[in-house]
Amino acid sequence: MRHAIRWGAALTGLMLWLALGGTARAQTATLRGFVTSASDGQPLPGVNVALRDEEGRLFGTAADNDGFYAVSRVPPGAYRLRATFIGFDAYEETVTLEAGEIRTLNLALKETEAKLGEVVVESARETAGAANVTAGLQTIRPVDIDLVPAPDVSADLVNYLTAMPGIVSQGDQGGQLFIRGGEPTQNLVLLDGMLVYQPFHVLGFFSSFPAGIINSADVYAGGYGGRYGGRLSSVIDVSARTGNKQRWAGEVSAAPFVSSALLEGPIVPGSVSVLLSARQSVIEQGAARLVDDPLPFSFGDFFGKIHANLGTGAQLSITGLHTDDEGRLGVDPLMAAPTDAPAEDVVTWANDVLGARLLFLPANLPIFAEFLTSVSSLSNDFGPSDRPFRSTSVDRFNFSTNITHYLGNTDVNWGLFLSALTLGSDLGGQFQNLSTRDESVTEAGFYIEPEVRISGNLRVQPGVRIHSFPSKSRNFVEPRLRVVWNVGRHRFSGAAGLYHQEVTGLTDRRDAGDVFTVWATAPLGQVPEAWHFIAGWHANLVRGVNVSLEGFYKALSNLVVPEWTAFPRFTTNLQQADGTAVGGDVRLEVRGGPFFGVASYGFSQVDYEAEIPSLELLTGDAAITYPPPHDRRHQVNVMAGVSHAGFNLNVRWQFGSGLPFNQSIGFDRFVLLDTLVQVTEAPGDERVLYQRPYTGRLPAYHRLDVSLDRAFRLQPRVFLTAQVGVINAYDRRNLFYFDLFTLRRIDQLPLIPSFGLKLEVR
Repeated sequence: MRHAIRWGAALTGLMLWLALGGTARAQTATLRGFVTSASDGQPLPGVNVALRDEEGRLFGTAADNDGFYAVSRVPPGAYRLRATFIGFDAYEETVTLEAGEIRTLNLALKETEAKLGEVVVESARETAGAANVTAGLQTIRPVDIDLVPAPDVSADLVNYLTAMPGIVSQGDQGGQLFIRGGEPTQNLVLLDGMLVYQPFHVLGFFSSFPAGIINSADVYAGGYGGRYGGRLSSVIDVSARTGNKQRWAGEVSAAPFVSSALLEGPIVPGSVSVLLSARQSVIEQGAARLVDDPLPFSFGDFFGKIHANLGTGAQLSITGLHTDDEGRLGVDPLMAAPTDAPAEDVVTWANDVLGARLLFLPANLPIFAEFLTSVSSLSNDFGPSDRPFRSTSVDRFNFSTNITHYLGNTDVNWGLFLSALTLGSDLGGQFQNLSTRDESVTEAGFYIEPEVRISGNLRVQPGVRIHSFPSKSRNFVEPRLRVVWNVGRHRFSGAAGLYHQEVTGLTDRRDAGDVFTVWATAPLGQVPEAWHFIAGWHANLVRGVNVSLEGFYKALSNLVVPEWTAFPRFTTNLQQADGTAVGGDVRLEVRGGPFFGVASYGFSQVDYEAEIPSLELLTGDAAITYPPPHDRRHQVNVMAGVSHAGFNLNVRWQFGSGLPFNQSIGFDRFVLLDTLVQVTEAPGDERVLYQRPYTGRLPAYHRLDVSLDRAFRLQPRVFLTAQVGVINAYDRRNLFYFDLFTLRRIDQLPLIPSFGLKLEVR
């Protein structure tokens, strides 16, 4: 009953809001549409669109990631429309708007090399940049990704993500990212609105998102609004490019780590396009030979997108993604061979995602509507390659709609969502209190999030997300709030919110080499929960110099973690824990002429607290507080680049303080008395005795990467790019994993020279 009342109140409030806005709309007009590049039909996010009347009054906004703009509550009359974007000629036109009119006007901007004098209008979409962060949100463009040195001639999103403060990588191996204290399975990763469960490849330099397919990526390190839910930590929302609608183009590349190909072009010129991308690793044939050491990793991905303009006010896209990964990480002591060569476990996973997205502008309403439907699946195996002893799978169907009503100084955002999931797992006894299980879950919900602009400088975005699990009889009401205040060159921002995660990812973090993840509903009955609080400041000190400072606090409860004991077993129980994550970061970005530089420092402290009866015998404490294995206290990233005579030199140095690990206090042998056993003759099993959880710290991690590239024009539309570089330039021996049972050390990648060629037809 309470749930129904809340739903009714939210919907009633929405209807009243829209009804009260009707009279004002009848006296004013709305101008809206999509902004694209005239050369290829690509949307242009961030374009400033301004209307100025004869009296000098200014109304304006900026285009979103789809290139959509809407200027509402405009008094009737004649206006000079001006759309500006760096790198493009200004678009100018005189428009006359009548009272009550809702006009759709699509704009196509032509590229230019001249610098523009812009009319800058404050909007909800802040421009991209390494130091441009707003209440946990940073927007990333392909041009930003290209600045990070990588072992490939084509860039990848993950290399930029790991250069952001607050994001901890598991290392060069494993494909795991921890964002501001959260676990990898607490990150919501979307591609064109479709959920991708494991988007990062087994080798840490690569993800499912090469820069060539990306339009933009919004990264929320916390404090995200009501549109997003179902995860505790963060959101990575990737928007893929549409294909070239004017002409066919493409590229092929080859490098020691991966080879790739991309093709795009018009199916119906000007209206329908296709974009295809494929990559396949060549590590064992390339990079492994350069270092004369086995690199047991293999991965690939395939992406495809069809985009169609259905008319002036409608667009449809169909997107698909397939990924597959295989890697040998760590050693299972139980499977050790009698020879000197230990038996290695193999981890494999595969993603399949397919979805459709419809954008629609109703003719007589100042509304932007988005309809999404998709299917996502993941399979994950772990163990010997011929007989994996752990496996899990998840299949998800999702439908959602997101609506924005433009009411002048207020935009009302609301939406509905419905999902159905099928989860399956065979754990091989990994968790003693979680058996093999198959289950089905349904989710449904609603959110509403008005954005109010006060005096043009203050934006307040309160909201609420109502999340229901009918199959589990669980309902959650999650309040959200985001605030942005612009004062001259300064921007102050803050965010807060409550988040729940019913479908959780379970991983045995006792083993650094284990990236096998089980997806299941809250196994211990209590749903994990998190409160986020963020406050930040950003300033444009002088032209080309930006600085930001941001602090965060997360209160975590009902987390599901493996049980720790002083007498470790090869299987364990799951148990609940509470925790906190607190920290902050500072970023400085300098751009001028051919030079750019970015420096950032991040501090974070993560603590878990759990009641562990078995450890009470060792410690005397009923509750144990410990840092989880991703608690990296200090991070430093420095990037710099310079362009001269057609050459681009990029350098990146990164530093991370040591991660926690478990110290041992000795060894013994354990005899399992499950039958009649002659203890004087039974040899028993060797066992390591641990101290308190994670009392030690591994050595600090640091590495220098360098790349140099140059593009050569072979024909008017044909370019050849050559790249050379080096990863881990001073050959730092960074530790990845140390097995206390076998005393075997596994390091991150050594010094690896890289080179590559890319042939493009633009």
